[in-house]
Amino acid sequence: MTAGVSLAGAGLLGVSLSQKPGSTSFYALTLGVAGTWVAGGLASGPLHLGWVQTPKATLRRPLLTPVVAGAAAFASFYGAALVARRVPPLDAAISRVLRYAQQGSLPLVLTTTLANGIAEEVFFRGALYAAAGAHHPVLKSSAVYTLATVATRNPALVLASVPMGLLFALQRRVTGGIQAPILTHATWSVLMLRFLPPLFADEPSIDDPHPAQEL
Repeated sequence: MTAGVSLAGAGLLGVSLSQKPGSTSFYALTLGVAGTWVAGGLASGPLHLGWVQTPKATLRRPLLTPVVAGAAAFASFYGAALVARRVPPLDAAISRVLRYAQQGSLPLVLTTTLANGIAEEVFFRGALYAAAGAHHPVLKSSAVYTLATVATRNPALVLASVPMGLLFALQRRVTGGIQAPILTHATWSVLMLRFLPPLFADEPSIDDPHPAQEL
């Protein structure tokens, strides 16, 4: 089942990012991607939130550390984005993704971003991680996560999926559940959505037939 869901979700993901920013089809398809991941995760068996041990040797749900991890991941990616702006292929790839935030409805983009981030963790760090078995589940689930992202045909997204997929999978291994990767993914996504578009605000839209003016 996980293989079929992976293929279906990846296919929808690729189609969704081929839609015009702000279009009804884009929002519908991105929510469809999220629904596919969630359905696959829930249908594959019970999901666990996970635990972390406190200094007093008691167990609690992971909360603060995953949020800090998400913020730290964002800081790293923001620094990388400053460099990527100077690399034309990466600059173009990032701009293609950010046009959905720059040209679309922010509330809807935020909703679909969070929905997909949470849904990805339900499936990839929930059902798929469990299905990977006892041998190298971190590497296996991360590899499938990256392969699914390849469907976007966007090198920036594929590159981002490698370290983030490994981080989320390691959190799953350490805590035994999906709450930590969900919180990290959500924090990282919201910060990226808030601060990355202004960094590329002077980039022309790829839909703009007029070239950028030279200063």
